[in-house]
Amino acid sequence: MRLQRVPAGTGWRWVRQGLRTFARQPLAMAGLFFLFILLVSVLAMVPLLGAPLALALLPAATLGIMAATQQAERGRFPMPTVLASAFQAGRERARAMLLLGGLYALGSLLVIALATLLAGGGAESLSLGEDGRPRLDDPVLVRNLAWQAVLYLPLGLLFWHAPALVHWHGVHPVKALFFSFVACWANKAALTVFILGWAGVFFVVALALVLAGSLLGGAAVIQALMFPVASLLSAAFFTSLYYTFRDSFVNDDGTPVA
Repeated sequence: MRLQRVPAGTGWRWVRQGLRTFARQPLAMAGLFFLFILLVSVLAMVPLLGAPLALALLPAATLGIMAATQQAERGRFPMPTVLASAFQAGRERARAMLLLGGLYALGSLLVIALATLLAGGGAESLSLGEDGRPRLDDPVLVRNLAWQAVLYLPLGLLFWHAPALVHWHGVHPVKALFFSFVACWANKAALTVFILGWAGVFFVVALALVLAGSLLGGAAVIQALMFPVASLLSAAFFTSLYYTFRDSFVNDDGTPVA
């Protein structure tokens, strides 16, 4: 297996491929995404260990969506069990995926802690509104979120391809993190176009919702449609992640890696 460099325009092709595959199996891909979100959300509600465990399962769950995309592209209907693909490839790779998940949870918690430190205060420093929730315009909250976005970028690059490398190619988790970062950096132009392309898709759809809501009934219609539409677009985004991996690596004989 070796790294493959792709032109910047490939990023937009990844967006189109994700949308096309999602359109082939919209019920399956959307259902799997909602199941993934439900499982993570319920697990996160468990006191103390729930949030770290939910974070630790994210790489495996992302791999499950990628495996579902692979099946959908080949004309098969992905079943819910595909979400557990990371733990169906043998004991050794299951352990490797659990290690990868543990590293992701540790990295995420470290990012949150650093962001809190750099923002100048934790939850006790936030200004609360009348409903008892933090105010969205609170400077501490804004700085915290900004630092989280900055610090999550290198973490995201490390784990972007790592689950697929561990699952499909048996790469050791630490090596997978290194290869993932190198591949993302080598194809940073395509990934930038990919992210901007999806941002554009979300913006256009949001604008269409606002226009439709204005014609059909105002804010109430917009609020009713925003969550399901955003969820479907998020499912399509996760569908497209498979293509970013498939084009970033090739086998030694030049054939696709997955």
